[in-house]
Amino acid sequence: MPSAASHHRPTYQANESFVHGWHVADVEGQTLGRAASKIADILRGKHRPTFTSHADAGDFVVVINADKVNLTGRKWSTKLYRDHSLFPGGLRTQTAEQLVKRHPTDLIKRAVWGMLPKGPLGRRIYKKLKVYAGGEHPHSAQQPKPVKFA
Repeated sequence: MPSAASHHRPTYQANESFVHGWHVADVEGQTLGRAASKIADILRGKHRPTFTSHADAGDFVVVINADKVNLTGRKWSTKLYRDHSLFPGGLRTQTAEQLVKRHPTDLIKRAVWGMLPKGPLGRRIYKKLKVYAGGEHPHSAQQPKPVKFA
């Protein structure tokens, strides 16, 4: 009589032959954290039934209108972004408003990076994120599908 284990199908594991899709996310008027969460899920592949936690099985995401993302409450003036030069006294602090003026795409990039796993896999996944301040992007040849935000 066959054992109970022989009736189960093996669990799906994504590997290097995985084909990555492309998505375009227009974040104009979207709340930063909610949009970043959705983008991070797509980058990791959590939107697919074939999600594999230890493999890069996600899709590329092109973010447009990154400079028009929303923050709730008074976060534009109170949320702080800190960078350190690794020299004594090298801490530089700026508000979200100052960050967007200097680098319009960094708000999205930092929010998504914070939601990805740290280490070699997270760095590989992060490279599939393409962020643009305006409404134009050079990835139309990949025919990206639009991302629907709730």
